Amino acid sequence: MAAVSREFEERAARDGFVRVAGIDEAGRGPLAGPVVAAAVILPDGRGLERFDCRGIADSKKLTAERREALYPRIHEMAVAVAVGVVEAGEIDRINVLRATLLAMRLAVEKIAPPPDCLLIDGNARAPIAIPQQTIVGGDGLCLSIAAASIIAKVTRDRLMLRHHEDYPLYGFSMNKGYPTQAHRDAIRRHGCCPIHRRTFRGVREFISPAQLDLC
Repeated sequence: MAAVSREFEERAARDGFVRVAGIDEAGRGPLAGPVVAAAVILPDGRGLERFDCRGIADSKKLTAERREALYPRIHEMAVAVAVGVVEAGEIDRINVLRATLLAMRLAVEKIAPPPDCLLIDGNARAPIAIPQQTIVGGDGLCLSIAAASIIAKVTRDRLMLRHHEDYPLYGFSMNKGYPTQAHRDAIRRHGCCPIHRRTFRGVREFISPAQLDLC
């Protein structure tokens, strides 16, 4: 696995930015649960030298155990960390892309001290008046974005574990809301629950009139 680097953060620093936040999200594809975005500001090169950054990478390429181990380390080394959460009902109302950008904005608005530059995974800019650069595949290239990807993924997985306690029929502890065959079969058998995204294919076909107020 190729190591991520601080090339983008260092370039931003040369351009005069002081607090550069990496931004990434988790949860665009699931049939249930929220979308979560994270913002992470890491110290500059000198401040980062005392921390072990090995293993920080695109969260999708890490095991759940590895992400959980890195989560507190990122919090320890970061200047600031914040998350934004947008729930399923809002995703249905405004669509998942807008919900993702809203989650990013919420994370940026919460982080303190505030960033003066954003490095965002993907090709969509956050709806906030801060200088920003989008980086396709940034979670595999940029250290602060990779760190944000881990924070977002761990945060969302933990939320889905809590939802599993309320809605055990759907196996959220295993699938985290993603469209596995077992999850799809459970929706077919039981219909949806309040955290399902009822506008998503795989859910909307199985909503009965009696369930419209429940999901």
